[in-house]
Amino acid sequence: MEDIYLGLGANGERQTLLLGRANRHGLIAGATGTGKTVTLQTIAEQFSGAGVPVFLADVKGDLSGICMAGSHDFKHADKLEARAAEIGITDYAYHDNPAVFWDLYGEQGHPIRTTISEMGPLLLSRLLGLNETQEGVLSIAFKWADDNGLLLLNFEDLQQTLIACAEQASELATTYGNISKASVGTIQRQLLAFASQGADKFFGEPAFEINDFIRTDENGKGVINILAADKLMQSPKLYATFLLWLLSELFEALPEEGDPEKPKLVFFFDEAHLLFDDAPEALFDKVEQVVRLIRSKGVGVYFVTQNPIDIPEKIAGQLGNRVQHALRAFTPRDQRAIKAAAETFRINKDLDVAAAITELKVGEALVSTLDEEGAPTVVQRTLIAPPRSRLGPVSDKERAIIQSISPFDGKYDTLVDRESAAEVLAQKAQDAAEAAQVVAQQGEEAQRAQPRKTTSMWERAGKAALGAAAASAGTMVARSMTGKKSSGSPMASAASAAAGTIGTALGGAIFGRFARGLLGSLLR
Repeated sequence: MEDIYLGLGANGERQTLLLGRANRHGLIAGATGTGKTVTLQTIAEQFSGAGVPVFLADVKGDLSGICMAGSHDFKHADKLEARAAEIGITDYAYHDNPAVFWDLYGEQGHPIRTTISEMGPLLLSRLLGLNETQEGVLSIAFKWADDNGLLLLNFEDLQQTLIACAEQASELATTYGNISKASVGTIQRQLLAFASQGADKFFGEPAFEINDFIRTDENGKGVINILAADKLMQSPKLYATFLLWLLSELFEALPEEGDPEKPKLVFFFDEAHLLFDDAPEALFDKVEQVVRLIRSKGVGVYFVTQNPIDIPEKIAGQLGNRVQHALRAFTPRDQRAIKAAAETFRINKDLDVAAAITELKVGEALVSTLDEEGAPTVVQRTLIAPPRSRLGPVSDKERAIIQSISPFDGKYDTLVDRESAAEVLAQKAQDAAEAAQVVAQQGEEAQRAQPRKTTSMWERAGKAALGAAAASAGTMVARSMTGKKSSGSPMASAASAAAGTIGTALGGAIFGRFARGLLGSLLR
């Protein structure tokens, strides 16, 4: 099993990233135009070749070419081939890589969704930019929904739950705490603002299953999961919150691995500074905790950023594998960044690191990785190895072809809107209004004689199952007519929806999530 070949050091030695140390996290830094993206592509495709699945965010749209083989006709092919020869790669040949496209908006890839309940009040508060008081009100709404067996799946569910809490504020105060209508109003405005930016598309079902990121193809190569993030970057808080949610899901879902021979998944976090900009202390602590502990789950996290001082010291201390491209000393902040970057490397007596950082050419970097004992290697000025896949984006036609052969074609594409908090609260409000009308017209005795209006748990489960099965079956029929295969299953969708409804009625959102996963897996 070959390690990741980063390039040739100025001392004539091969600079490698050991697979057995790749879960110790890393940093790829450098100014715009210095070669960070190409370095990321080179490393990602080698992880894939070693059988390690990869997740990366394509913030500029040019990483999508990693799924296509390079070509001798490419305008920079001569430079790539010359670099390969210069650093001693004798078997340099172009090849493609297995890839799946994802997109929170569902436009350039499979949609990724989660539920409001799974996101939780802390991350949602970060997304909405709430203060401590407003975050407290949001937490009360979550707790009240759980206690009353209400599923929080999408923005509408949360909006209706907040309205119900505000209407019952005086009754809930003794049990849950004060609920300010002003705070509820602020939260509602923020929800509307983010919905107008398309953030509401991130919430709903079918919810994303994290294990779908951890796959290899029939040849044993790790699948590269590419998140189309060029549009997402217009909502930086959503981008950062999504990536943090993804890390949290990985941490919760994966078993302890210790130090495996190779990572279970490698996660590239581009534009990493967005995670830490204006982050509240509670969220910052969660980031630090997840980054520190997820290593033992076999996941390597690599931060990609223009300036190394964008990464807080507590996080930077966890990053043992470093590739530093050139920095420019145009401002005092740039000078501090150069000094800080130079001080983080293990000293090389033959290299003035601070001076070298400003002199590095495009495709050249300072490299220091962890050795077999876990200690950082001496920093070396390194010519970075060229990628073998295409530099630049795929065409719309090529993207469509890749999507058509995806193993998840049909699994996430159709939104399932089953009964949740919004529908339950609306039905209760309607029942209460009708009951009040009967009391006013016929008296209390007549109202008590009325049959039960709210459906039972089993009736709601059947309704949810029927709706989910119909949606899944419709998708499969449509795909069979066009000759496409679908990984969706009407039986699995029905079981998942019904189990979620039953689980929530019996034991709240946590049991519902467990039951959906359990019954769904039995029918796949």
